[in-house]
Amino acid sequence: MRIAVLADTHAPRRWRGCPPAVARHLTGVDLILHAGDVCTAEVLHELAAFAPVRVVLGNNDGPDVRAWGAPWSLALDLDSLQVGMVHDAGPRAGRLRRLRRTFPTADLVVFGHSHIPLDLEDEELGLRIFNPGSPTDRRRQPQGTMGLLQVDRGRLTAARIVPVT
Repeated sequence: MRIAVLADTHAPRRWRGCPPAVARHLTGVDLILHAGDVCTAEVLHELAAFAPVRVVLGNNDGPDVRAWGAPWSLALDLDSLQVGMVHDAGPRAGRLRRLRRTFPTADLVVFGHSHIPLDLEDEELGLRIFNPGSPTDRRRQPQGTMGLLQVDRGRLTAARIVPVT
């Protein structure tokens, strides 16, 4: 299963249509996860033309994103891999343990909000956390980014954060 991961697209201020570099990575994926701050449901309709979309609410998302079906947090079974998704994972200090408490059975937690790409695994907690960054609002990051995951029979076999600007 090939999965694209996005967060913090901030449409229409930052996302005025799917950037070509993002579209190249979306072509052929089985699923798109969006970890919040979509800001307008039009982005979700645009993404759904590539693959099914699962999304959580971000602090900048309005009623149209909620009406599209976005909850504040989400637990998913992706080919037997247990995945949690939330927008704001809180401060860096204590984040892994906090996310473990929030998603006690998750193998992987996808989150957004900081715009800072992160792929971190804690073997002791048995948890990997993944923030794709933002493809459109890089803030102090050197480039806009998104994530790509590969899941095979309950195992995360690849996780990459890729530049798109």
